[in-house]
Amino acid sequence: MTRLVVISNRVAVPKARGAAGAQGGLAGALNSALRKHGGIWFGWSGQEVDEYSGDIHVQRSADGVTTATIDLEPQDIEEYYNGYANSTLWPLFHYRIDLTEYEREFGRGYERVNERFADSVLPLIEKNDTVWVHDYHLMPLGERLRARGVNNQIGFFLHIPWPPTRLFVSLPYHERLVRSMLHYDLIGFQNDEWLESFLHYCRKELGAEVNDKTGEIRLDGRTSRAKSYPIGIDYDHFMAKGDTGKARQAQQRLMSSTRHRVAMIGVDRLDYSKGLPERIDGIGRFFDTYPDQVRDLVYIQIAPPSREDIGSYQDIRATLEQKTGQINGARSEVDVVPIRYVNKGYSQEELFGFYRAAKIGLVTPLRDGMNLVAKEYVAAQDPEDPGVLVLSRFAGAAQQLQDALLVNPHSPDDVSHNINRALHMPLAERKERWEKLIVTVREDNVLRWTDNFISDLQSAEMTQQA
Repeated sequence: MTRLVVISNRVAVPKARGAAGAQGGLAGALNSALRKHGGIWFGWSGQEVDEYSGDIHVQRSADGVTTATIDLEPQDIEEYYNGYANSTLWPLFHYRIDLTEYEREFGRGYERVNERFADSVLPLIEKNDTVWVHDYHLMPLGERLRARGVNNQIGFFLHIPWPPTRLFVSLPYHERLVRSMLHYDLIGFQNDEWLESFLHYCRKELGAEVNDKTGEIRLDGRTSRAKSYPIGIDYDHFMAKGDTGKARQAQQRLMSSTRHRVAMIGVDRLDYSKGLPERIDGIGRFFDTYPDQVRDLVYIQIAPPSREDIGSYQDIRATLEQKTGQINGARSEVDVVPIRYVNKGYSQEELFGFYRAAKIGLVTPLRDGMNLVAKEYVAAQDPEDPGVLVLSRFAGAAQQLQDALLVNPHSPDDVSHNINRALHMPLAERKERWEKLIVTVREDNVLRWTDNFISDLQSAEMTQQA
C-alpha cells in the first residue's frame, strides 16, 4: 500500500471551532485516510514570521498522523492568501466579478508561495507516494512538483465552484493557470456543473481534446482526467455528537428560549457567497407579507466571522447588522424579537442540538461548491418529526438534495413563499421529503468521498511526463 501525502493551504487543527463542523468532517476524513495509508499532511502553519526561513515543523500525533508545516512572511499572507486566493480567485469562482481584484502583486505572491510549497514538500515525498493537493490556493502546485522531477500520481480537488468560461477568461493569465492544472493526473470537482464548466473551458480556450464521457483531457502530449466527487459529511461521527449531553442541552436551550415559536436556523461563515443580506431581505419580505407570523417564527442566524482583514468581509458584516436591526426595529415587541443574529462559532455538539431544535433549516448561498450545513441539518433531524430544509438551487448540494424546498436566493418573494410553505408543511410531507434526503446524506458521506478519490487516483494509469 502506497503512502498518502495531503497538501492544503492549512493543516487542520484538532478540535477547531468552525462555522458548521464541516471543516472538522473533512479533517477527520483526511486524517482517517492518512492513518489508513500512512503519510504526511503538509501546509501552512498559520503562523507569520518576519523572514521566510524554509524551516519545516514536523509533528506526529498520538494516532500516527504526521503533519509538516511552514511559516509565511507578512507579504506572502497579504499577496497569496488575502490577495490572489481570497480577493481574486474566491470572488471570481463564486461569480462575483464585481468584487474580484486583479492586482499583479497578488499573482506574483501566489506564484511565489506555490514555489515555496513545492520546494518545502519535495524532500518529504517518497518514490511511490500518492499526492493529493486541495483547493484554489494551490492550483499550480502539481506543475511545480513536476518541474522538480516528481513523477508520482498527483491529484487535485477543488472545494469551490468552477465558473463559466465567459467569467473565467476575465482572469489575467487564465490559460497559464489551467495549463498548470493539467499536470495533475486526476482533477476533482464537487458536482457535474462545475466539471462541465471546466471541460468546456479546456475545449474552447485551450483547444484540448476532451472526452465528456470519461473526463479525459489531452493536451500537449499529456493526459489528465476530470471527474465530479460530491463531498459529504462524516455521518457516523456527526451522529455520535447528537448522543452527547452537550447536544441535548443545546437543543433544550434553543427550544425553551423560543417560547413555542417555530425556530428557523441558518449557520454560515460571514462571507458574501453565502447570500446573507439577500436571505435577510427574504425573511423581511416574509414578515411584511405575513405580519402575524412574527409570533409564530423566530430566525436564528449563526455567522462566525472570517477573513476579517479583507474589506469586502467587513462590509458584509456591517450590511448584515444593519438589515437585521431594521427588521427587528420594525417588527419586535417587548417580548418578541423576530431575528437573532449571533456573530460567533459553536461546537459540532451544540450545532447538532440547534439543528434538531429548528423546524426549518435556511441554507441560501448565492453560489457554493457544495454546502455541508444543508447535509448536517438533514442528519440532525428527528425521524418522527423532521424539519424542512429550504435550500438555494445554486448550492452544489442542490443537485443531490432535490427533495428540499429549492429557492432562488436572489428573489425575496421566492424565499418568503418557501419559508411559509415550510412553516405549514404537514408532517406526512415533511417525513416523506426527509426520508429521501437522509439516504443521500448517510450514504454519500465524506469517507466514501475520500475512498473514491484516492482509489481513482491510485488506479489511474500514469501517463504524465516528467
